[in-house]
Amino acid sequence: MSHDHATHRHFVPALGSAWLTPFYDVVSWLLGEQALKRDLVRQARIAPGTDVLDLGCGTGTLTLLVKEMQPAARVTGLDIDPEILAIARDKIAAAGVDVRLVEGSATAPPLPPASFDRVLTTLMLHHLTTPQKREALAAARRLLRPGGELHVADWGKPQNALMQVASLGFRYFDGAETTGANLRGELPALIADAGFTDVRETEHRMTPLGTLGYLSARAA
Repeated sequence: MSHDHATHRHFVPALGSAWLTPFYDVVSWLLGEQALKRDLVRQARIAPGTDVLDLGCGTGTLTLLVKEMQPAARVTGLDIDPEILAIARDKIAAAGVDVRLVEGSATAPPLPPASFDRVLTTLMLHHLTTPQKREALAAARRLLRPGGELHVADWGKPQNALMQVASLGFRYFDGAETTGANLRGELPALIADAGFTDVRETEHRMTPLGTLGYLSARAA
């Protein structure tokens, strides 16, 4: 069995269990995820004609926001979960916009190298083990053109005792093995290890499920 096939068979569904997938957008709404993702798109400063990849696009919320906020961008969403992609396809069809969706793993994306100017990802990396995080970040680096940028919003190291308690929720759903690096604040170092430069933590935000961190990095 190839690594890519193994990844497809063992991916973590949205919210940790397949039966919860239909409730993904409800939970996202409760978290104010629309606003969180809108802020990430602003951070990415997407210009007309930019090729943008939403890595781990889920139900397509961020993918659609990119297209809404920069209609002249060429936008691709990638996700490994066929059920979540079906929801994204319905949303994109209802919006009537030109967006490409691709089924595939973040650790081995079926996309050509150096084909994007921006890679954005929200609340995806904490689903991956640390070795898988390394593979996904290395893959994102390969997909970016020189000077391209990675922009991440994901759970980070709790900034206080309240956020430490709040983070127990997503750690329960996703497991200590996958969330550990996030909670230890290791994402910036993992991004740098993948070959990115100018790695920055741009913001930390308190949420009902813990500290959400925004990061940016550049492909040299």
